[in-house]
Amino acid sequence: MDQTSLAARLQTYARKSNAAPPRHFGTRYDASGTFLPEPGNTVVCHLMPGTETERALADARQRYLDMPEARQLAFTPLSSLHMTLFQGIIEYRRTEGYWPVDVPLETPIEDMTAILAQRVAGFSPGPAFQMKVVEALPTGLTLEGATEADRRALMDWRNRLADLFGYRHPDHDTYVFHITFAYVTDWFDEEALARWHAMLDEVAKDIQRRAPVLELKPPTFCSFEDMNHFEELIVLPVSG
Repeated sequence: MDQTSLAARLQTYARKSNAAPPRHFGTRYDASGTFLPEPGNTVVCHLMPGTETERALADARQRYLDMPEARQLAFTPLSSLHMTLFQGIIEYRRTEGYWPVDVPLETPIEDMTAILAQRVAGFSPGPAFQMKVVEALPTGLTLEGATEADRRALMDWRNRLADLFGYRHPDHDTYVFHITFAYVTDWFDEEALARWHAMLDEVAKDIQRRAPVLELKPPTFCSFEDMNHFEELIVLPVSG
């Protein structure tokens, strides 16, 4: 991990760097860290149960919980941990570029899930891929394809799903894959950053040692009511 880069990234979580509250504060979660209703759907890869990947990430998440600033984070349940492959639609994101161009923006979420489920049901197999951890941040882990071939496979999946769903987010080509552990409810004081820098560096190295390639379930179309649980509806086929 590039230590200079990590230090710079940590500044984005500092109180002095942020005049406004965290982006999802008040819609996704409240000040107590309780997740609020925010229904939608998505395509994710959950952790494979009973694996060293699951154990390593559980240990990492506990390191976050043991930090003094844990009270300034809204933690997702261990059972919900996943990597988003392609973002579906969500209640508070009914805007052009985030919604199928051929479906009215006011369509209820449950109807949208049924519509997209019909589209996903005909999805032809996508290429297999493997993921690795790049770095740890206060909100979780950033990931990338383990090899260049994996990175091409990921883009193939995202391009085909964008065509299938009928929209492309502005960050479609630059999307950073990740596994979220928590959301910031209150920005960090400057003195906390050095403490987090050391812990996050240790966490990333530990996962990279124990799970150099993450063991993930196949991409799955899921629905959700909030960030506590992602209900698996349709497993997408994988070739190879």
